[in-house]
Amino acid sequence: MDSYEGVLVALRRVIRATDLHSKRLSKHAGLTGPQLLIMRSIRDLGEVTIGTIAEKVSLSQATVTTILDRLEHRKLVYRVRSTQDKRKVHAHLTSEGADILARAPQPLQENFIQKFQSLAEWEQTMILASLQRVANMMDADDIDASPVLDVGPVLREDGWKAKS
Repeated sequence: MDSYEGVLVALRRVIRATDLHSKRLSKHAGLTGPQLLIMRSIRDLGEVTIGTIAEKVSLSQATVTTILDRLEHRKLVYRVRSTQDKRKVHAHLTSEGADILARAPQPLQENFIQKFQSLAEWEQTMILASLQRVANMMDADDIDASPVLDVGPVLREDGWKAKS
């Protein structure tokens, strides 16, 4: 196997691991990765505004609002307008939301972060530089990428689902 083939196989494994984790999360908790991260932020931050949640999970306020709409429809969160500042809305978990969150698997990136931070600084720097170079080689420098790991199926150039 040529070196480039090894790199492509490793990239496919990363994408596949992300996809499998997303499916497991959906199956066990009925949540997407972004939904889980938003619910965890609400739990961890207490009474929190949509803007603070958006900043914490690196998503736009519009995206967070859309996700909160879905979570509220499922009765996992509720929102309350601030009594001090009517412009602010605070999100809260319902008891059902807290129960689902307690049973949900750990987000994939949290496990990754723990392992990454245990590496020596030189190794962290080497991995970062290598992945930045790969992203550049794939013309992905200008693609908006939040740290939320939630991808769908890998598609070929013709739009068909690639074999795993």
